[in-house]
Amino acid sequence: MINHEPFWPDHPTVILANGSYPTNDIPLEILNGHGYLCCCDRAGLTAIEHGLKPDAIVGDGDSMPLSGQQAFSGIFHRVDEQEYNDLTKATRFVLAQGRKQIVYLGATGLREDHTIANIALMATYRSKLGVEPIMATDYGWFSAHEGNHVFKAFPGQQVSIFSFGCHKLSSKGLKWDAYPYDTLWQGALNEAVAPTFEIDADGLYIIYQTYEAK
Repeated sequence: MINHEPFWPDHPTVILANGSYPTNDIPLEILNGHGYLCCCDRAGLTAIEHGLKPDAIVGDGDSMPLSGQQAFSGIFHRVDEQEYNDLTKATRFVLAQGRKQIVYLGATGLREDHTIANIALMATYRSKLGVEPIMATDYGWFSAHEGNHVFKAFPGQQVSIFSFGCHKLSSKGLKWDAYPYDTLWQGALNEAVAPTFEIDADGLYIIYQTYEAK
């Protein structure tokens, strides 16, 4: 079973990072149906090579050749400071336009440390910047939440819960009951047993859901 029900907003604001370019039909559908596309540095050239037209390319230029910066100077926005990575620079750029519902693509793959950092940033963007983040990969999607939330699902869908300091954490509609996990791995590899599941927590958490059932 594959989940084809859209979990992303219509014509979303998309930030394309410079990780592995999507190959699954679902993230490609999101990318091709974007309402606004902001790319992180070199990802801008990758998007153009795939026939897309970015609305903005944001970064410090370290992975964007000078020729590319000059060719796309009208949409390239250079941010030289090094306190934030390019994903955060792009996020702050689209936030300045009032765009808070953001779908992140190409943010995993290649370097594992970048993958871990980018996933963890979803929680930071939610708590510190007020973003409603979704990160879609070739296998499923991450979303960051606080408090009580009901998730659309399907029986057999694989679900993982990553708690960021929750002292209270419970679930309904999952194969194994959630609890206040001490470490990130404890909430991984759960499974939906109904068309929805519910998480109730007193803090921040990230949910991962697969496109296909096990």
